[in-house]
Order: sequence, then C-alpha cells, then structure tokens
Amino acid sequence: MEDIDAIAALQDPVRRRLYEYVVAQGREVGRNEAAEAAGVARTLAAHHLDRLTEAGLLESGSRRLTGRSGPGAGRPAKVYTRARTERAVSLPARDYRTAAELLAEAAEQAGLDAGLCAAAHRRGEALRGSAAPCGGLEEAMEILAARGYEPHLEDAEGATGAAARVVRMRNCPFHAVAERFPPLVCGMNLALLEGLLGTDGPVRARMDARPGECCVVVQVSKNNSD
Repeated sequence: MEDIDAIAALQDPVRRRLYEYVVAQGREVGRNEAAEAAGVARTLAAHHLDRLTEAGLLESGSRRLTGRSGPGAGRPAKVYTRARTERAVSLPARDYRTAAELLAEAAEQAGLDAGLCAAAHRRGEALRGSAAPCGGLEEAMEILAARGYEPHLEDAEGATGAAARVVRMRNCPFHAVAERFPPLVCGMNLALLEGLLGTDGPVRARMDARPGECCVVVQVSKNNSD
C-alpha cells in the first residue's frame, strides 16, 4: 500500500509537473527554479515538493545556490532530487524482479552471455519491426524515451578532440538486476539497443558506464560524423 500511496501523490497536476521537472534535470533543483518551471508561486511549489519528499518520491537537502561560501554567501536553500528508491504497483501482486534475478544468476553461472546478447539483439530488431535503422540522435531520443531510458543530449570530446554530441540516459530500465549482474545485464542492454536502433544507420550504441546512469550511450557513428 505504501507504493500505491506514493504514486497516488502524483495525481495532482502541479505536483506531477514539479516531479517531472526535478527528475528531468538530473541534479539538485531549488524551490525557485522548480516554481518557475511549473508556473506556480514559490510557496505552492515548496508545499508540493515537500509532499513529494514525504511520499518518498523525492529526496531533499540543503546547499548554497550562489556557489559562494563564507560571510555574505547567504543561507543554504532547500534542494530536491529524485529518490533512489524504486516504486512499483502490481495488482494482484507479482514478483518479476526475483524471477529476473534468478534467470540472470543461472545465465551467468552457465556462461550464457553470448546467447543472451543474441536473444536481446533479436528482440530489439523485433521491436523495431520493419522500420529503417534510426536516422539520427533526435529520433534515437524519441525511441529511447518511449522505452523509459530518460535520454538527454550531452557534449563530449570525440576521438579527434573535437566536441561531439552523445545521448546519455538517466534511467536504466533493468537497474535492479544490472546492479547484481552488471556485465551480463549491461551487455544484454547494449545488444537490445543495437537491435532496436540498428547498426547500419548513422547512429550507434556503445558502452560508456557512468555512476547513476545507464551504461550505454548513443552517438553518431564515425562514418557519419562529417
């Protein structure tokens, strides 16, 4: 019932807008910024942000938003980030996570990494269907967002030292299992996205793990970077 109550807190449209904004930033967000983004007064934003924290959907802390320290730097402000706890509701109760962890454990012990990746690649191709390989980063972001990866564009240094754009993902849909079996599940995830986006188009998926984010990034392939 606790998860149901937490998710029910998002039924209020203002509260949901505030939650979605905080989640999308991938960093700490202050009350003033959140209020402006949601188009509401600061006091109302503060009320809803604290309600989301009480429901366990956000975590709060405090820091100086001016970037300064010492006398004259101002008082620390309350800031919010997405809570690390996962919330899920299934009626009647289901336990797919335990099943996934057991299957991952058995696959890892049996050395079935290659077979799992091959199956994941086929599943990605099946999800793409008859569509052509992904045509660019904007299209890739739409595809990834639809599958819950929470993609965002980021500038990164390319192989030649020049700036290159990559799509990073703030959420891994397989996070709970990936934490326990990272090589197996991250390899599966890469193969799935290679099948979903295609390997013959202008973009490619590759492994580039970063704490707190999906282990895969998407970028324009070298043959299409000119």
